[in-house]
Amino acid sequence: MRKGNLFVVSGPSGVGKDTVLAALLEHQPDVRVCVTATTRAMRPGESQGNPYQFLSVTEFESMVNEDAFLEYAHVNGGNLYGTPRAWVEENRAVESDVILKIDVQGGIAVRKKASDAILIFLEPPSLAELERRLRARSTETEDQIKIRLLDARNELAQKPHYDYAVVNDSLESAVDHLRGIILAERCRVPARG
Repeated sequence: MRKGNLFVVSGPSGVGKDTVLAALLEHQPDVRVCVTATTRAMRPGESQGNPYQFLSVTEFESMVNEDAFLEYAHVNGGNLYGTPRAWVEENRAVESDVILKIDVQGGIAVRKKASDAILIFLEPPSLAELERRLRARSTETEDQIKIRLLDARNELAQKPHYDYAVVNDSLESAVDHLRGIILAERCRVPARG
């Protein structure tokens, strides 16, 4: 029985990960996107499970102590984010391909625990465009935008640790490239042992 592939989609904040993945699922509904757990406050329009599993710090730390995360990290001002290990393993065991939408440091951490993970780096066409996107979404303060842009420069330097890079210069093109990666990985011949 084939185990489902584990895809990791990472990139700087504001690069369009949510938008690209939502469009991908319209064309590739047989792929499951993992809902990340976080301790950050819920924003207007969000709900439990959409787009995150919102946890208290105590709940999150309890899961860390139980080794219930495939990866976790302190991100953007001290909030905790983590990938629930059991959900990923259960879905892969029934041959479902899973996508993790996580930050760059999380992607590299997943590779250490799941050597068969396929890492895809989603990048902006330019830092100027990334800044425009961050400002357009109006969810961060000026100081938060400056921090995210500084983080983006550091994250872009990590691209060589990834298997694929997709530039999100147009939604259609980015989705086509992601679909191509998924389909190619499904056709990969398993290594002989």
